[in-house]
Amino acid sequence: MAETAAYFVDYVIPPVAVRQWVLSLPIPLRLLFAAQPQLLAPLLQVVHRVIASFLIKRAGLKHPQADTGAVTLIQRFGSEANLNIHLHCLVLDGVYRNCDGVPSFHEAAAPTNEELEALLLKIITRVMRLLTRQGYLIEEQGMTYLAEADTDRALAPLQAASCTYRIALGPRAG
Repeated sequence: MAETAAYFVDYVIPPVAVRQWVLSLPIPLRLLFAAQPQLLAPLLQVVHRVIASFLIKRAGLKHPQADTGAVTLIQRFGSEANLNIHLHCLVLDGVYRNCDGVPSFHEAAAPTNEELEALLLKIITRVMRLLTRQGYLIEEQGMTYLAEADTDRALAPLQAASCTYRIALGPRAG
């Protein structure tokens, strides 16, 4: 086991600065991603693209000139074993630039609160657009809501109770 951990550290995450980014989701989207796990890959693509673009721009470079890297854990539960789908992204805190075939790492300064808010807004906008385009969200008269879910799913009420820390079954339900 120790050899596996050493391999991970030595070959997957290089010895450079790394920042953890955590993306938590509102309860309706937790339920959607639990019911439609295939949507997690496009969600992750949006998140990584926004963060990578920010880091590359911060380094004063353009996309073809630089790359960054990330490892993400999709966590499906909260501290009380409740349904709480969220992402833990370990992102290299900078970019690699190819200098004559040799990668050169350029560390990025920490984002400001204003930059974090702008990044979050960009992620929210792109995720909402993605889910709307795929038919999971509906926009009408300035309102956005989840499209009608498949009501035959037996797990839906249990997942909803778990997300909101409620007892789903038995005499103490609710």
